[in-house]
Amino acid sequence: MRVVRKVDLSASLVVFLVALPLCVGVAVASGVPAELGLVTGIVGGLVAGVLPGSSLQVSGPAAGLTVLVYEAVQTYGLRALGMLVFAAGVVQVGLGVLRLGRWFRAVSVAVVQGMLAGIGLVLIAGQLYAMGDLAAPASGIGKIAGLFTLGGGADPVALAVGGGTVLVLVLWPRWRRGARGVPAPLLAVGLASAATGLLDLSVRRVGVRGLLDAVRPPALADLGRLTEVGVIGTVLAFALIASAESLFSAAAVDRLHRGPRTDYDKELIAQGAGNAVCGVLGALPMTAVIVRSAANVQAGARTKASRVLHGVWLLVFTALLPGVLGVIPVAALAGLLVHAGCKLVPVRELGVLWREHRGEFVVLVVTAVAIVVGNLFEGVLVGLALAVAKTAWDISHVHVETEDLGDAGMVARVIGNATFLRLPKLLDALEALPHDRDVRLELGGLRHVDHACAAALEGWAAARGHALTGAGGHAWPGAGGLSRAVTR
Repeated sequence: MRVVRKVDLSASLVVFLVALPLCVGVAVASGVPAELGLVTGIVGGLVAGVLPGSSLQVSGPAAGLTVLVYEAVQTYGLRALGMLVFAAGVVQVGLGVLRLGRWFRAVSVAVVQGMLAGIGLVLIAGQLYAMGDLAAPASGIGKIAGLFTLGGGADPVALAVGGGTVLVLVLWPRWRRGARGVPAPLLAVGLASAATGLLDLSVRRVGVRGLLDAVRPPALADLGRLTEVGVIGTVLAFALIASAESLFSAAAVDRLHRGPRTDYDKELIAQGAGNAVCGVLGALPMTAVIVRSAANVQAGARTKASRVLHGVWLLVFTALLPGVLGVIPVAALAGLLVHAGCKLVPVRELGVLWREHRGEFVVLVVTAVAIVVGNLFEGVLVGLALAVAKTAWDISHVHVETEDLGDAGMVARVIGNATFLRLPKLLDALEALPHDRDVRLELGGLRHVDHACAAALEGWAAARGHALTGAGGHAWPGAGGLSRAVTR
């Protein structure tokens, strides 16, 4: 037990060092005080960390929700953030109680990858402005369009600081021994802060307000806004996207260790409880974060003690050393998030999908583009609708087989799933049958037939005076009894 405690203690310090710059960076990119990112990290450790669900994954503010939080803050104001996060947490708890956690695993992988790619592109575009100490346009498409003229107004010193941060993040992990001792995010931000201070560089730095000033619990008037349609949509987007990201992270973390597997419903309740507490404190929403979770596993953690202790270290830092945040250049945090955004774009998977699953490739790309052009919630809805349509098309395979019976005429057997999507193909095959012979149309090979196809089959048979039978030669009972005809 003593050895386990030592391993968990060392792992908690590693996760703390990874989480610290990421918590601050996500908060700044979301347009909220830096302290609120730390508050979310603390709650992720002390609340979600002690609850059952997943034993080793670590929760906190995530880059994947940055775009949505920024849009929400711009639309409803910082004061309303706590109300949105609290309501999202309640929704997550409800989903977990209803045992719907496992259903998040049924979401198309292409939609999830497209969602992350869209978030990554908007995040990269927005943080490139921050790397140059510039204000970014409001819309995703505006951010990307403005990149072509970004160089003219950007501060070259800030760009150098941000670019150097990205360079350290890319190169440092290649020295595995060094990366195990000092996490790349901490080293990159630390070096950028040291260079900025020692050289007295005139770049924008993180504003420090103090923990008590940053925390703003929601008021009763804010909770009254939960009846607004736009607010309800934002709450559902927070809840569903945070839940999906957390549960997909849990599945990935489970593959990294041999310990207890995740209970998805309990994990969903834990995430919801954490977000409810974050909402009460007016902080950022939290999810399970794969970067911190992987660092936890790789550092040798064995129990949930490591993730709880990481929350303790964040609390101690926030209480005793808040002034340290004021020396961090914003450009360095922007570089940190540009690097994180690049990891959200599944570049390697795109080539594989294009070669082997082009339909999935289209779903991924359309989802990402819809998020960039519109917003996160609308883009995910477009992706889900396209994935459902693709699935419906894929399973709607139907064909007609014929058998010549000589003087007795011929048999045409319809096999597969007959839906309106394949109705033109089905009718073309039927119209090609000889008009001068008796045809018995057998439908016993149909696994599914919708009303449109049933009506079309009956119309074809009535027009040509041919027999129409179900399975085993039984008479076809008409469109109203089509399910009995197919399954009998």
